[in-house]
Parts: sequence; C-alpha cells; structure tokens
Amino acid sequence: MDVSPARAMASSLLLAALAAVPLPAAPAAEPAAVIRKGSKVDIEFTLTLDDGSTVQSNVGGPPLSYVAGEGQLIPGLESALDGKAARDRVKVRIAPEQAYGPADPKNMQEVPLDKIPEDARKVGTLLSAQGFDGPIRVAEVRPDVVVLDFNHPLAGKALTFDVLVLSIN
Repeated sequence: MDVSPARAMASSLLLAALAAVPLPAAPAAEPAAVIRKGSKVDIEFTLTLDDGSTVQSNVGGPPLSYVAGEGQLIPGLESALDGKAARDRVKVRIAPEQAYGPADPKNMQEVPLDKIPEDARKVGTLLSAQGFDGPIRVAEVRPDVVVLDFNHPLAGKALTFDVLVLSIN
C-alpha cells in the first residue's frame, strides 16, 4: 500500500496531537487507615513474660477494642502500635518502665498473721480489700506476719506482646 506524503504527514500530526492531550488520571488509591490519636482499634493479642509463660490472650475470642491516645493501653504498647495499619502484626518487648513500672518496695506491707484468713496464708494468694482497686498478692509468710504486695501483679516485669491489628475506624 502506497501512502502519500500528505497522508503520512496528517497521520503524524494526529498522533502528536493525541500524545499532547492529557489522559484522565486514574482515581487515587485511598490511603490505608493507620492508627493515630482518636482511632478506634480492634486487636488480637497474646501477652507473655520473659520465662515464656502466657499471661493473657484473646486469640480466638472477642477482640480488644481501644481508642488510641486515650491511655487505655500501657504506654509502650500504645507507642508500638502507633502508625500501624489493619492486618499488621507487631511483636514487641516492653520494659517495665513503659508497662506497669518497677515494683515499689513502699507498696509492701506487713500484716499480723491473725488478720489474714488461714486459707490465704500462702505465697502467691491474691486478696482484695475494700477501697483498694486491684489485687493484693501474698508475697511472704513468716511465723508472726504476712507480707502483702500492693504493686500491680506485672510491675517490674518486661512484657512481650504479639499483636495483630484487626481493624481501624
């Protein structure tokens, strides 16, 4: 097929004109939601100690829901999750200072033996007291006194969290 020079020139001009016309941009992908202050977040987690023991897990159960930035999680975990997206998995070891703090010796109290029920006079027994929010652990039993620990049970411990971010709203 023989193309005349005029026809070839017209085709070239048409192609050049089409190349100069901007094509409509594809719709921008919506950025993935990330955890930031005010986000309502659902997570699945397992909490373990350095000895490998599991303290708590909600895997296979209802998610833990929290609002980022409202102090509903310990500081170290909240910081580790900041900026993460749904389906992100985070495994983080948190020092006591960023968890429940160090164990405070001032939170230990000696109580006369006869003030503690006989069946509770065992190291590790958890007690409660009116006006105190949290468990009280029997730390030591001596012949005349029981030493009670009013620290949070996880105070002084490094915590390892394995977290799966389920959703962010």
